[in-house]
Amino acid sequence: MYTFVLAIHNILRWVIVILAIVALVRAYRGWFGKREWTPSDRKAGVFFSISLDVQLLLGLILYFGLSPITRSAIQNLGAAMSNADLRFFALEHFFLMVLAVILVHIGTSTSRKAVEAVSKHRRAAVWFTLAVLAIILGMPWVRPLFPVF
Repeated sequence: MYTFVLAIHNILRWVIVILAIVALVRAYRGWFGKREWTPSDRKAGVFFSISLDVQLLLGLILYFGLSPITRSAIQNLGAAMSNADLRFFALEHFFLMVLAVILVHIGTSTSRKAVEAVSKHRRAAVWFTLAVLAIILGMPWVRPLFPVF
């Protein structure tokens, strides 16, 4: 079960990267091109947000239930903090990914509440950019880029 959930978690990160690129391109093109806010712009942010929500759910299942890495880290948190790999998965990855989810939700919410189209795009671009930075910093680059079943 652990291997399967981890593989889905790994595959979904690439879906998130693609959706992030789409949402960012739409937001920046709308902002700098002074374009109207369209239903497709809103959907790009919503799909990005939903994919992060699903990823967070899978991550929480791994973190609190299935992962032997976090299980051993939680059992001895002091020792985990002195080991860079354990600290990354026990603390840094978890914190940055939760932060990314929060930032994307702020971006979708504030862009929806803005009145002017350019303001909607600007808010989405800023918050989505911050979320993507958190994702890049929190992504486990030491892991294989694609899952092995």
